[in-house]
Amino acid sequence: MCIRQYGKVLLGVFSVSLLLCFNNSIAQVTGGQSAFQYLTLSNAPHVSALGGISIANPDNDIAFALQNPAMMRPGMHNELQLVYNDYYAGISILNLQYGYNAPKINTSFFFGVQYLNYGSFQETNTIGNVIGDFHASDYALTFGAARSYLEHWRYGADIKWAGSSLYEYKGAAALMDVGVNYFDTSTLIDIGIAAKNMGVMVQKYNPNNPSEPVPFDLQLGASKKFKHLPLRLLVTAQHLYEWNIRYDNPADLTGTNSLGTTDTVNDKGSHFGDKLFRHFIFAAELTLAKRITITASYNDLERKELALQTSPGLSGFAFGVGINLNKFQVHYARNYYYVSGAYNELSITMALNKLFGLNQLGEKIHWNAEYPDWE
Repeated sequence: MCIRQYGKVLLGVFSVSLLLCFNNSIAQVTGGQSAFQYLTLSNAPHVSALGGISIANPDNDIAFALQNPAMMRPGMHNELQLVYNDYYAGISILNLQYGYNAPKINTSFFFGVQYLNYGSFQETNTIGNVIGDFHASDYALTFGAARSYLEHWRYGADIKWAGSSLYEYKGAAALMDVGVNYFDTSTLIDIGIAAKNMGVMVQKYNPNNPSEPVPFDLQLGASKKFKHLPLRLLVTAQHLYEWNIRYDNPADLTGTNSLGTTDTVNDKGSHFGDKLFRHFIFAAELTLAKRITITASYNDLERKELALQTSPGLSGFAFGVGINLNKFQVHYARNYYYVSGAYNELSITMALNKLFGLNQLGEKIHWNAEYPDWE
């Protein structure tokens, strides 16, 4: 199949995604509509610096396999990544990602752990007396695999178990992600599509209530790296299954007139541009001396939903830096959700097969093997 035919297939995928996107014309608020919203958080600083989603970046980073399972490949064999996120309000988020390639079955596997610790809280009775304390936490376990197809394609899927413990209320869900990726090593163009968090609750917070929805999302991304310029540009579209994700804030329809009284504005505008750009995340990566990566991104949805009109600051922007060594990768990101401050995230990735061997056992399980990242 020639590149032109590949392009037709990808155009078809993009067209179907747009049709799904335009299928829903009623405004939908993206937050607070489902349980287990923590599953939509970034799993690594490299992802955070790219705007919180990255499904079409061919860089060698095991974190991307948890973004799009099709991104897992032999070159990530024996990569172990540890992530610490100093989130807001004293919340600590820990992530672990690991990849392993099985050459006999031509399949690359990955495993991920996400854990959110909300800390300790005082428990009081109805009149405010302290009677003890309790802890709250969320977690997710992910196991997936990916394989290649023809020359430029990869496809993958993962299964996910999500658990939540909030005081006396506990919930659990079984979910699945699927993804497809196309990468051309000659043009350095990468295109990916991923359907995330498809599943149902298997344990309800309240057995007497109906099951809550899970945070499904359909995403499409593309990236292009220039051959003679150390720059990669990326664009990601999210929430493709619904067109209008603009929040109609009643506060935006009122104002103070010259007499000092409040007027109500009848807004009949289509807001086409606003509705369109809320789906997009734009990012750029600059590589210096082949070892240092500087990243910046803009997430329009985050800025529109979280920025103050009077003081937007850097809401929706994220920045990061990465150092890529032979045996280690270190990434740092600073993501600005709100004008009051940003959160900081740090990760270290280790190539275990380059750090230590397992003697004869290592030879049997291909522990020390090294594989090309992209053929």
